[in-house]
Amino acid sequence: MDSFDTWIGKKEISKDFINSRPIEMMQAFLNEDDKNLNILPHLYHWFYFLPIIDSKDIAKDGHPHKGDFLPPIPFPKRMWAGSRLQFFSPIHINQNIRRESEILKIEFKNGKSGDMYFVTVKHSIYTEDTLAIVEEHDIVYREEKNQVQAFNEVTSSIDSRPFTYKHQFPLDTVSLFKYSAITFNAHRIHYDYPYATQVEGYPGLIVHGPLLATLLLHTFKKENPFKEVSNFEFRAVSPVFDFNKFSICGDIQSTSGELWIEKDDGSIAMKAKVSFKGE
Repeated sequence: MDSFDTWIGKKEISKDFINSRPIEMMQAFLNEDDKNLNILPHLYHWFYFLPIIDSKDIAKDGHPHKGDFLPPIPFPKRMWAGSRLQFFSPIHINQNIRRESEILKIEFKNGKSGDMYFVTVKHSIYTEDTLAIVEEHDIVYREEKNQVQAFNEVTSSIDSRPFTYKHQFPLDTVSLFKYSAITFNAHRIHYDYPYATQVEGYPGLIVHGPLLATLLLHTFKKENPFKEVSNFEFRAVSPVFDFNKFSICGDIQSTSGELWIEKDDGSIAMKAKVSFKGE
């Protein structure tokens, strides 16, 4: 087991500008009539601060090479494991924004599916000098040999759990390509079927974790337009592939709610919690 303790506490600062183009693109993706918004919707900050990397600096999986800000962990499989977010102040369109990032912790774990590293990065996003969002982002690195076994594990199910709403949002390979384009995400597991199946050992293309999280919060806001979201957290449980049908579910109480992505076999792909104010 390699130690990457010297990377803990490493920081970087990024700057960007909230232009409307990626917002309009995502609104079209979601079939929303109102594409010209004044306030950045929740989680749309993921469309900014995108790293612009020269082709020579891209690894074979489509990700940038490690060892710049993120530690050079030798395990080749990288995925977004989850996030915890706090929303403090709205971000307006045509505002300058700044992100201050810091590596909080790096943990080695040995589970049923093999060895893994978890890296947690804290992002603080400001509009000028006003703190708007704080996000703790968990990234998982897996060994190459343990990837397939991880998806044969029994996943949790909530067959009898009550829900306030339950909706479907069909996705296909075109959808995955469009979301990759909006987020400038070249990770090949989302669009390159031969690579995803033959190199990484998946049964199909993988639906982006951030996309599933966005669908969870987007659907909650459609169902509860007057509730002001203060906190949101999500954790990936098992992957959704391009051939899976799934439902976006929510069990909403007075000030909080449980959200989840449920596949058609009853298994849970993602769990989330939302806290809010308002009616």
